[in-house]
Amino acid sequence: MHATRLVALRAMVVSVLVGGTMVPATLAVDRNRAIIRQFAIVQFDHSTCVAGEMLIGTYVIVHDRSKMVRGEPCTALYRVGGRTRPLEEVVSFHCIPHERRVAASLTTTLSVDPALGIDTLIEYQFAGDSEGHGVPILALASDRLHLPASGVTAW
Repeated sequence: MHATRLVALRAMVVSVLVGGTMVPATLAVDRNRAIIRQFAIVQFDHSTCVAGEMLIGTYVIVHDRSKMVRGEPCTALYRVGGRTRPLEEVVSFHCIPHERRVAASLTTTLSVDPALGIDTLIEYQFAGDSEGHGVPILALASDRLHLPASGVTAW
């Protein structure tokens, strides 16, 4: 992500946190007013596996429909740090879209394993949206490395 986009995203996150609002925001819309990018603040109080990464704390979850259309990882989670640290991307992946009823608020579906003390994020859905976003168990290695298809060698 370009530095200016990270600064703009960070400013929005700070304003959401300061305002005490936990609602998603639209970052961009196309000509037809269709939502391209959405984000929301999510808090993981327990160790939570998200696409193979263990997370705990506060994160910004971003879905970018334009990346999904291009076949790129469309979901990213950014760790919310202190004032001096920029947002840090901790995981990105291709979501698995599912048609759902419109959600009144940000909804997260977790699989809970009390024996191990680990939760797993299965799906998330933004407030006011009728699409749920399934989370793969593991992100593809190419997603983590952000390699273009031409950079992947078949054996």
